[in-house]
Amino acid sequence: MYGDRHAAGEALAECLLEYRGTPGLLVLGLPRGGVPVAAAVARRLGGVLDIHTVRKLGVPGHEELAMGAIASGGVRVRNEDVLRHMQDPKGALDRAAEREGQELERREKAYRGGRPRPDLRGRVVIAVDDGLATGATMRAALLSIRQSAKVARLVAAAPVGTVEACQSLKPMADQVVCARIPEDFHGVGGFYRNFDEVSDEEVRQELASANSPSPAQRPSKP
Repeated sequence: MYGDRHAAGEALAECLLEYRGTPGLLVLGLPRGGVPVAAAVARRLGGVLDIHTVRKLGVPGHEELAMGAIASGGVRVRNEDVLRHMQDPKGALDRAAEREGQELERREKAYRGGRPRPDLRGRVVIAVDDGLATGATMRAALLSIRQSAKVARLVAAAPVGTVEACQSLKPMADQVVCARIPEDFHGVGGFYRNFDEVSDEEVRQELASANSPSPAQRPSKP
């Protein structure tokens, strides 16, 4: 088990050391849970930390189970394995997408604070989440990133995930890196001792800390 998301990010970074020091490396955390993981990865690899806003579309009454996901740019991903067992899947998906679309916009404004989205063109981009259960959220993120710019290389990374989820990402990413792929998987939270919900304020703090100049970079006083 990982102690918390930062510890998970440290472990994940060990699987990504080939990218350490890559010029222009961009590490995108998927809010909210993926951001602390991504912060640890960015710090270890010397990359720039930012976010890529994605919202899972949970099954009504069982919100942790993803029937799909949406991401910036109007991308919507369907989880057909879940939808085929539902009554009125289209209606449920549309209602969830409308509701979560509003939350996606709110988070984008809350976390960026007026900062523009990063320029992805020609960069190595690592998209990071805290775990991959169905992979729907990460698939939406990858599709959205692909649609927004021509990146040099796109990597999907997580500390833990199912075989099925990791396999589903391969057509969309140049590389899929999952630190642990256990045979017995009962939810992402089961692999963390501390899996408390990440708050908006924590996301803002991670971004502010990562983007603030180090003491060596700060201008000296006259």
